[in-house]
Amino acid sequence: QVQLVESGGGLVQAGGSLRLSCAASGSIFSIIGMGWYRQAPGKERELVAQIAAYGSQKYANAVMGRFTISAEYAKKTVYLQMNNLKPEDTALYYCHYDTHWGQGTQVTVSS
Repeated sequence: QVQLVESGGGLVQAGGSLRLSCAASGSIFSIIGMGWYRQAPGKERELVAQIAAYGSQKYANAVMGRFTISAEYAKKTVYLQMNNLKPEDTALYYCHYDTHWGQGTQVTVSS
């Protein structure tokens, strides 16, 4: 059984920063493939960032240069540092691994 627990969402003004955390537990032997998705009201869930093979990172074009995904492998924890936030970043952010999803953490950016 795999559990993903997110934290770190909140309300921030445009231009501000937030850091999301996702702690994984259970049958996870590698965090390669762990990542963050988001879903805004009325929109489909989309990939934001992901830890890819050999520790590289993958980003959506909309967040490139503003968001950074990182990981503490020993703690099976993945982070998403979000800088220069924009109102269009407002969404429910989900941690994802394989077929597993976290409960989501709300990020709201005011203009």
